[in-house]
Amino acid sequence: MSREVRVRFAPSPTGPLHIGGVRTALYNYLFAKKMGGKFLLRIEDTDQGRFVPGAEGYIQESLEWLGIAPEESPWNPGIVGPYRQSERKEMYKQYALDLIEKGHAYYAFDTAEELEAMRERLTAARVVQPQYNGITRTQMKNSLTLPAEEVKARLESGDPYVIQVKIPLKEDVRLNDMIRGWVMVHSSTLDDKVLMKSDGMPTYHLANIVDDHLMGITHVIRGEEWLPSAPLHVLLYQFFGWEDTMPQFAHLPLLLKPDGNGKLSKRDGDKLGFPVFPLNWTDPYSGEKSHGFREQGYLPDAFLNFLAFLGWNPGDDREIFSLDELVDAFSIDRIGKSGTKFDIAKAKWYNEQYLRTKPDSVLVEFLTASAQMENVEIPLEKAFAIVALVRDRVTFPAELWKESRFVMVAPTEFDQDVAAKRWNRDAVKVLASYAGALDGFTGPFDAANAKSLLESTAEAEGIKLGKVMQAIRLAVTGMGGGPDLMEVFAILGPAEVAKRIRFALETLTKVD
Repeated sequence: MSREVRVRFAPSPTGPLHIGGVRTALYNYLFAKKMGGKFLLRIEDTDQGRFVPGAEGYIQESLEWLGIAPEESPWNPGIVGPYRQSERKEMYKQYALDLIEKGHAYYAFDTAEELEAMRERLTAARVVQPQYNGITRTQMKNSLTLPAEEVKARLESGDPYVIQVKIPLKEDVRLNDMIRGWVMVHSSTLDDKVLMKSDGMPTYHLANIVDDHLMGITHVIRGEEWLPSAPLHVLLYQFFGWEDTMPQFAHLPLLLKPDGNGKLSKRDGDKLGFPVFPLNWTDPYSGEKSHGFREQGYLPDAFLNFLAFLGWNPGDDREIFSLDELVDAFSIDRIGKSGTKFDIAKAKWYNEQYLRTKPDSVLVEFLTASAQMENVEIPLEKAFAIVALVRDRVTFPAELWKESRFVMVAPTEFDQDVAAKRWNRDAVKVLASYAGALDGFTGPFDAANAKSLLESTAEAEGIKLGKVMQAIRLAVTGMGGGPDLMEVFAILGPAEVAKRIRFALETLTKVD
């Protein structure tokens, strides 16, 4: 192809952007970058009745968070704007009228009652799919059946009408999809879709084709749900005489529920406890709140890597890819035809891998930010020590503080289940002796010295250290499990460890 590759992501501002839409945007972005082309964003807001305030800003913020912002968009316009269909309204009618003049569309004056009566007649005649098509249009009130004088009079008097496409009666419509190969549909199965509504706004089908043509779109990469509309779109390109510049189509497989039974929905996420939107969203009408991946602690690069593999694979066993590496490896022919199950466990795995590759300085920022939310300030040296202690135990940034909070905030309560099982006379004897030994300790208090002193204390008491180790952890951290205890002691220092031990000895139930 000699033309510059130009792809577009064309969401409707009807609510939060579903992750299926984010994946569509990502694949468009990757393809454009791989081919040295341009990635555009067009807001398809022809259905004003479904417009939701804040949705467009949500789309923009989502793509910017992920680092896949388009080069041309409503907020960064190029030379083929406007980039909102509602701002292009006036241009569409001339194209609809052009189709009428060429004999590929017509005015339809049918009322809602007449349309319903038509459907009832067809249903009574046992027609499987009652629709306005090449057969039924001959029995309806339109410019194909009415005298030209009456059509002119109706238009001049302001009678409401729509403009519908005139589908050929007997024609094979072929489409070479980049993912699915050749798709063929007989025109007798297609209905005469409305192109221009009675309010003067175009439908998706007309606006989509006109805009893609005028914006120089070379490839249309979109969801599988648009595959049934593709034959109509091919016909429209033919009717306009734009076959030579018709874009190539690629219809992406669906994102499925975790069990594979049906398309992934918000309801599935709510039921199973995971988000299906990139960012938090509050419905401006109902106030209903929906969780987002960003606010739940997913890193944008990890989230992109996860999304890329929901339908695509590189052809080998590699799983970790930076955005640049995804661009280099991406190809449409590696996208599968079948739907892909959504696996939240895999999303968490990706997040964990990416979090562990972050430098300590970044993790320190995550840690200190979470601590500050509880008005806890962590000295920088101690923050780096804490990060080294827990970095391999976390999946999300907030867990750095959750897993280490006990270091900065001494426990005032203790795990009662562990206490019931492990707090005994031997534990008390070792802890009391160890606290005394810590009082007189001098020299560097690293993990090795902390452990050596504890072992010698237990030996002096004639008690095996393994039998009381969990009770010792309980006394200092309040919990029965956690990171390496001797490393914890080294961070706390001998005075703090002794202080915590004595508080536990005073607080926990006395034993005989």
